[in-house]
Amino acid sequence: MENEAAVRTGSESRSVRPTAARRATLTGLALALTATVVWSGSFVATRALHDSVPPVQAVFWRWVIALLAVAPMTLPQVWRQRALIRRHFRFLLLASLLGVSLYNTLVHQAGLTTTAGTMGMIMAASPTLMALFGRFGRGGERIGARRAAGMLVATAGVLTLLGKGDPTALFRLDLASGGLWMLAAMACFAGYSALVRHKPAELTGPVFLCVTFLIGTVLLAPAYAVSLTVQGGFTLGVDTVGPLLYIGIFSSAVAFFTWNKAIALVGAARAGAVYYLQPVCVALLSLLLLDEHTGPVQILCMVLILGGVVLAAGVPRRADR
Repeated sequence: MENEAAVRTGSESRSVRPTAARRATLTGLALALTATVVWSGSFVATRALHDSVPPVQAVFWRWVIALLAVAPMTLPQVWRQRALIRRHFRFLLLASLLGVSLYNTLVHQAGLTTTAGTMGMIMAASPTLMALFGRFGRGGERIGARRAAGMLVATAGVLTLLGKGDPTALFRLDLASGGLWMLAAMACFAGYSALVRHKPAELTGPVFLCVTFLIGTVLLAPAYAVSLTVQGGFTLGVDTVGPLLYIGIFSSAVAFFTWNKAIALVGAARAGAVYYLQPVCVALLSLLLLDEHTGPVQILCMVLILGGVVLAAGVPRRADR
């Protein structure tokens, strides 16, 4: 009887563990999808601001709003880790420059002449550039044949998108083209992501976010002052305050929180796979909210970019591990 009870108890505990693990996995994937959708919406919000708020001013107020959102929860931790912040200040400065100041300013600049769907599709290829930066950085990863092939396919999708289906159009692109601004933004984001892989372990995630938000805002302040002087301010209204609150609170504070929680539950690889749905989310949101239609060329490019990125990010075979 005791043996039977032990067997029954053991089988019940084994059945509970998979159920809990399955629930955690589903929760993590749902959180990753939430962050992806929110970040996709930021491209739509950026596009909505293109004719009403100058890019530098939009980015500056985005991070002011984000700071106001995260500061009450993170300032005590920032104070406790102030010695670590001083020790790693150069790392935090570079991360802030790439990920907060430059990347977002370039995205808003691209939004002046580029549709939200195109911006989302170009950004979907950023993991290929991350892999390239990671290969030549400290402790670089080896790029195998499959990853290299995926990177080439995704790059072909981006180039086709920039040329609007005509490869020769690439040689006639204006330097002010939104697509080129977006490529520069992608490079900054990829550099930032490669840098974050080496974040000092003793710096907590909330402290890292709050400090980079603060430093990035300070770096933007001179450019904001120049823009205010040359271009003037913008009119406060539903069409400007609404998108700014969205990109400040949701795209910055909420999305980062849900993304970090997703990684804690399912790991970076699984959460990253969900991120590849971003072009689809951006295309749907821009169609519903901005009436931006996706044509055959955009669909082809989306397939190329997504296929290339998924191929490059595929789980390696056991022999490759």
